[in-house]
Amino acid sequence: RLTTRLFYAGKVILCIDFIIFCLRLMAIFIISKTLGPKIIIVRRMMLDMFFFMFLLSIWVVAYGVAKQGILIHNEDRLDWIIRGVIYEPYLIIFGNMPSNIDNALFDIKACSVNGTEPQKPKCPIINEDKMPAFPEWLTIILLCVYLLFANILLLNLLIAIFNYTFQEVQDNTDTIWKFQRYELIKEYHSRPAAPPPLILLSHIFLFIRRIVLQRPPNSYRAFSESLNI
Repeated sequence: RLTTRLFYAGKVILCIDFIIFCLRLMAIFIISKTLGPKIIIVRRMMLDMFFFMFLLSIWVVAYGVAKQGILIHNEDRLDWIIRGVIYEPYLIIFGNMPSNIDNALFDIKACSVNGTEPQKPKCPIINEDKMPAFPEWLTIILLCVYLLFANILLLNLLIAIFNYTFQEVQDNTDTIWKFQRYELIKEYHSRPAAPPPLILLSHIFLFIRRIVLQRPPNSYRAFSESLNI
């Protein structure tokens, strides 16, 4: 707010921070016996999705590089290279079919022949008839094989992994809920009681206690003693 040049950048950071804040609120519902296990299911599914994205990225890059190399000749704009190699193949999985692999949908006005217009993609290699010179049968076969493995094989594999994770957590709902409730209580017990911005005073006190006075932290010991009581 002190300068107009950084106002929009600060607004972007606050918007991203708001997303993290909303996701952090999910930790409060872990103590619920109904919603707690569901949050654990979501957390484990996100971990499963991370390994799934590694497998999916292999197919996306493989098809994207092959498609970009067949259609476009010497594209030197990095943003359009990333769009053709990664972004467009990723959107194809969700049904966004490309229009530059079929001669029937080719429109020379929607692309730039020399790649000089920044808002338009570079046109495919064109023959004497002002039509794409790439082998249409090859690009269509590559698209069909890519959709076969990405949409049918990998997505159904992800659904099977999600089903296994859901069933595993559902079979141990009570045990998982008790452990998560214990961890949440221990976390809030170990935190300073002062809310922001007064929490800075607590951090200063902890800094003096641990660095200057060199006293070991005793939060977990105090928590254990309170449980024994």
